[in-house]
Amino acid sequence: MGSLSPQPLLRRSPKGTERYSSGVVMDVRYTCEQNEDMAGYGWEEYDTRKGGVQTIHDAKNQIDMTTMFVKVPGGAHGGSWAARIKGVPRDDAPEDLKTTVIFYLVTEGVDETIDVDEGTPTGFDDDVTFTGTSKDLGGYKFVVTKGKGVHPTSDHPASAQRDLEKTVVHSETVPVHHLWQAKKLFFQALQIGVNDIIKEYGPDTAPPPWQVYQLPNVAKSGNLQIIQKVFEGPFEFDVLYSSESAGEDITSEDLSREIKLTTEAFNDRFKEVFAPKAPFNTEQHERFGKSMLSNLAGGIGYFYGQHLVDRSDAPEYEEENEGFWEGTAEARGRRQEQSEGPYELFSSIPSRPFFPRGFLWDEGFHLLPIIDWDTDLALEIVKSWYNLMDEDGWIAREQILGDEARTKVPAEFQVQYPHYANPPTLYLVLEAFLDKLQKSNGSQNTGKERLSEGDFLQTAHVDNPELGLEYLRNLYPLLRRQYSWFKKTQFGDLKEYDRETYSKKEAYRWRGRSIQHCLTSGLDDYPRPQPPHPGELHVDLLSWMGMMTRTLAKVADIVGLPEDVQEYNKALDGISHNLVDLHWSEAKGCFCDATIDDFEEHALVCHKGYISLFPFLMGLLEPDDAKLDKVLDLVGDESELFSPHGIRSLSKRSVFYGTEENYWRSPVWININYLALVQLRDYALRPGPYAAKSGDLFNRLRRNLVDTVYKSWEETGFAWEQYNPETGAGQRTQHFTGWTSLVVKMMAMDELSDGSSSHARDEL
Repeated sequence: MGSLSPQPLLRRSPKGTERYSSGVVMDVRYTCEQNEDMAGYGWEEYDTRKGGVQTIHDAKNQIDMTTMFVKVPGGAHGGSWAARIKGVPRDDAPEDLKTTVIFYLVTEGVDETIDVDEGTPTGFDDDVTFTGTSKDLGGYKFVVTKGKGVHPTSDHPASAQRDLEKTVVHSETVPVHHLWQAKKLFFQALQIGVNDIIKEYGPDTAPPPWQVYQLPNVAKSGNLQIIQKVFEGPFEFDVLYSSESAGEDITSEDLSREIKLTTEAFNDRFKEVFAPKAPFNTEQHERFGKSMLSNLAGGIGYFYGQHLVDRSDAPEYEEENEGFWEGTAEARGRRQEQSEGPYELFSSIPSRPFFPRGFLWDEGFHLLPIIDWDTDLALEIVKSWYNLMDEDGWIAREQILGDEARTKVPAEFQVQYPHYANPPTLYLVLEAFLDKLQKSNGSQNTGKERLSEGDFLQTAHVDNPELGLEYLRNLYPLLRRQYSWFKKTQFGDLKEYDRETYSKKEAYRWRGRSIQHCLTSGLDDYPRPQPPHPGELHVDLLSWMGMMTRTLAKVADIVGLPEDVQEYNKALDGISHNLVDLHWSEAKGCFCDATIDDFEEHALVCHKGYISLFPFLMGLLEPDDAKLDKVLDLVGDESELFSPHGIRSLSKRSVFYGTEENYWRSPVWININYLALVQLRDYALRPGPYAAKSGDLFNRLRRNLVDTVYKSWEETGFAWEQYNPETGAGQRTQHFTGWTSLVVKMMAMDELSDGSSSHARDEL
């Protein structure tokens, strides 16, 4: 594929802090990483169709970097785009702070190159222009402007050959499969220049570091173009990409205008879609909400490459024998994986620094805010995931596509297994789409003022019901194939053991268990029956299957397949009964996993926490069900699950609370809490004996969750993967702007009162 991939690279070289040696690379910003003395970073506003503003608060390098990015539609190749890169020294920075900025361009097409104008031997005095032609992008022009800012000077003799007032261009042609290692290529080129300077002048009489660390100017045609600028104090410059088919070239004046228009459009649309409701209707919470949404949307990307799959179909993978986890570990250890692909995926990611790849179980949560903001975009991402499905109906739960992606993943997690499932959260997105389609009936936006004509692209599948129906017709065979795969590979054993159940089919077990983990469930270290047993049954998976079945019945109904609807409704009836027959403990007052005990009999293993809530979380309990009352008691019990910061993942009374890895054994997770909020709100607005209790819990939980995420964001500059149930502090992965961004939907919910109206129900 032919594509252009520009990325900024920042480093600082204050006087007296560098030593001249072969190891000259320090304080370099290239990829997002954790724990690098950042005071926060991310998109402050971002719309995937228009652009936005992003700021990096680099405390260690004493500078704040802002990138303003816009897209300009036009032509036959996706239009043009432009970015303004601005640096402002932080308050603690010296007045003469030196900053080197590296911007590079690559073209990944075979035999494609980028051409550049000729400059002087030491660099370019003014704007630098690059041109090229790509199979996918057609003809294009890149302009890196001279920009604004002071450049450091030096009386050292080397200044004649290294003029810091000029923009340096270093061009290379390298193998296409090496282009993703641009950081390494940059350092290799930089090292040559450093060695030459030290060799000529020696370490004691060498120029200052900010002059030593400069690329040699070698401007020529190549598939890698590295641009270097050196500034003293604040600075600003533009990068302008013009598509030849779009007509006129984009200019800095165009960029200034589009930045203003993009900001205005984003702010107006945010207030329309996600305006925070009381008590969070403040300017500070609005700014917070914009950041959460923008970083979620800004984490959407395109991934391409091969992944590793073990299709050995080893008999151990059937997990039929007691002690099966030892056999499966041995089978995995035989390393029978092979590369498959290449595949492509359009996906959002959980975290830029730590999880920069697609996760099947995360994606459904990511798309719940996105489908409100841009329905068509969310549907495109769902379709991209289903395009990965194999002939059996399996989709790999982690998408680690290509060599670059694998550098961020430990070896033991790289291989994917076709019998491993993951929660089918994309069905949550499809349910949301069906609700929008049903409410619209082709008239939702009739007479409604649009922010711009381009906004029609965001809701085309809702505004035009036939387009939405066509989408569902095309997707339905893939949904059914995936559903069949779940039933064939994740079935639970009801025949081998003496289990009295309403349905003889509806029982399920996650494959891939070990003693310590059930990674495939998404709740990695949550306590499960010990030891693992082939007769084990998992209440969360049965609940996911219930939600999946319910959604498929709705899809089949809307696309006109009455026999399939009947099939799904029968299965859903069986699931509803078997949740009680197989998993309800009247003694414990909750739903539990099941196993086979020493007497070869069905036995419940109750670890109160998220697992216990799944029939409730999936909306599978009726409003007048007495079991709902007991589930609500569990949710609201401060000695069990309810905390000032959200619902704990495991009961505070559990002997496993906070033990070992403590990943899903106490912390508050925003995705599960969001599901709880939605159900509490739904039960509060439906006639039933537990409506008032549900409404009270909803209000208190919503406040606790939003306050917790907001306070931690204010204090640290980041959203986090999970939150401490005792202190509310953010934990584990920082800049976790995946499902934690669901807080933007929480703030947009109305607080409930005793007289909640039907209008409030429509806001769900």
